[in-house]
Amino acid sequence: MSKNREILLRPVVSEKSMSLQSKGVYTFIVDIGSTKQEVKKAVQDMFNVAVKNVHTVKVYPKKRRIRNAFSKTKIQKKAIVVLEKGYSIESLKVT
Repeated sequence: MSKNREILLRPVVSEKSMSLQSKGVYTFIVDIGSTKQEVKKAVQDMFNVAVKNVHTVKVYPKKRRIRNAFSKTKIQKKAIVVLEKGYSIESLKVT
């Protein structure tokens, strides 16, 4: 992985992830093949912050029913990024 935008796909916008932002914890959907070190470097480069640690979670597909057919959602990888004290990502703040 070379590009930061290829690693960090999008932030997770949910009630829980927004409430954790006040504690310096941010959640992103990342590329399925990326490692914790790549995610840490990408967040540090894109947002100019110091990352304390990174947790990753695979989100497995769920069954969805559309009329009389079944399909599955795609597999994703979530990264929960904890920042050092005093740092925050202003571009992700929702007021």
